[in-house]
Amino acid sequence: MIITKKAISRRALLRGVGAAVALPWLDSMAPAFAAATKPALRFGVVYVPNGMIMENYLPAREGPDYEITPTLSALEPLREQFQVLSGLNCIPTPGRPGGAHAKASTRFLTDISPPTSETWLDAGISVDQILAQEIGKNTQLASLELGIESGETAGSCDTGYACPYTNTLSWKGPATPLPTQNNPRLLFERLFGDSSSTDPKERLGRMREQKSILDSVTEEVSHLEGALPQSDRTKLTEYLDAVRDVERRIQNAEKENRQIPLVAHPAGIPANWEDHVKLMFDLMVLAYQSDLTRVITLMMGHEQSGMTYPQIGVTDAHHPISHHQHEPEKVAKTAKINAYHVKMFAGLLQKLRDTPDGEGALLDHMMMIYGAGIADSNSHAPVNIPFVLAGGGTGYLKGGRHTKLKGVPLANLHLTLMDQFGVHWDHIGDSTERLDPAMLALGRS
Repeated sequence: MIITKKAISRRALLRGVGAAVALPWLDSMAPAFAAATKPALRFGVVYVPNGMIMENYLPAREGPDYEITPTLSALEPLREQFQVLSGLNCIPTPGRPGGAHAKASTRFLTDISPPTSETWLDAGISVDQILAQEIGKNTQLASLELGIESGETAGSCDTGYACPYTNTLSWKGPATPLPTQNNPRLLFERLFGDSSSTDPKERLGRMREQKSILDSVTEEVSHLEGALPQSDRTKLTEYLDAVRDVERRIQNAEKENRQIPLVAHPAGIPANWEDHVKLMFDLMVLAYQSDLTRVITLMMGHEQSGMTYPQIGVTDAHHPISHHQHEPEKVAKTAKINAYHVKMFAGLLQKLRDTPDGEGALLDHMMMIYGAGIADSNSHAPVNIPFVLAGGGTGYLKGGRHTKLKGVPLANLHLTLMDQFGVHWDHIGDSTERLDPAMLALGRS
C-alpha cells in the first residue's frame, strides 16, 4: 500500500466541458496511515431468453469434480470463479395462469408472477432494485438496466401480457418497470457525460466532430498524474485507455450506421450483434471499475426473442426453434445459441477477472448471476432453471463446483445473497427460508 499525505476521494471526478470522468480505485484513495479499505461488493445479472437445451447445459455430477457440459464449455478456463446451482424453482404464483415467457423474465428477480393483462401492471420490486435502494446511496448511479434488443415495444408481447413483462427484469415497484438501455452511445454519455454542463451544444458538437470525451479533461489528468505514485499512474493510464477504446468503437459504429440509408437501430449500436454485446459488457466493466454503480442487469434478449445468429450458422429465429418438439436439427441449433450466449458471458467474466480492484480484481468483488427463468425451452418448465453464480463475493462465494439443491424457491437464494450486502428482508415473493450459507461459501456467514 502506498502511503500518501493526503488521500484522494473515492468520489473524485475529472471534469471538462460536458465531461465528468470518474476514477478507478487507486492506492492513493486509501486514507493515509490507515488499513486497506474493504472493497465494495457489486451485483450483476445477465439474463438469457427462451430457456435452454438442458441435457447440453446441466452437469450430471455434483461437487467439484463435475464435468463441464457442452453449453458451459467456454467457462472452463474460469472454472474456479463460478459455480453451477441446480434445483432452483421459479414456480408461477397461484391463480395467475398462462404467459410462460412473461412470467419467466418477471419472476427471475421479483419472485412474483404477473397477471394476465395488457394494461394493468402488477409485479414485485426486483432484487436489483432492493439492493439499489440501499447500496445505491454510495454511488453516482443507483443502478443500470441494460439490454441488447430495444425495449420500446408496447402492447402485448406474450398472449394477454403487457410488453414490460418480457422486456425488462427490473421493477422499482409493483407497477413500475424500468426500461432497458441498449444504445452504447447513450449509455456512455450517461456514464461519462457531465449532466451538470450548462452548454449541451458543446457535448453535441464534440460528438459530431468525433472528439474524445477525454480531450476535455487532459489538463486535469496531467495535474493528477503529477501527484500520483507510479503504480497509480499506470492504473489510471490503463483505465483511460479503456474508456477511449470504448468511445472509439462507439464512434466507428456511428460512422457505419450513417453509411446505411435505412437501419433498424439508432446510431451508436453496432450492426454486428457480437460487437454490440462486447461493447455493452465493456461499459458494464467501466461502470463497476469507476464505482459509478454497483448494481447492473442486462438482458441478452427479450423473452420470445426472434434474434437470428447467422455468425454461428443459425439463421432461424431463436424463439420458434426453441419450441423444437425434440426434432434433432432444432435441438442442435438451439443448443448452439445457448453455448454462444455462454461464450459471450465468459468474455465478460474474463474482463472482470483481468481488471484490478483494490488488492484483487473486480471479479473477486462480484456476485454475478447468469441464467434464465425457463429451463427446458420446449416445455417452458419453470423448475430446475439454469443458474450460474460467478464471482468471489469479497470472500463469500466459492466457485469450482456444481451444487444441487432440491426444489428450492429462487426467492430463498435471493434472500441469502441480499444478506451479504447488508440488506436483510424477512420475505420476498414465495420465499420460505434462507439457504445455508455453507452451500455457497467458504464458511463465512
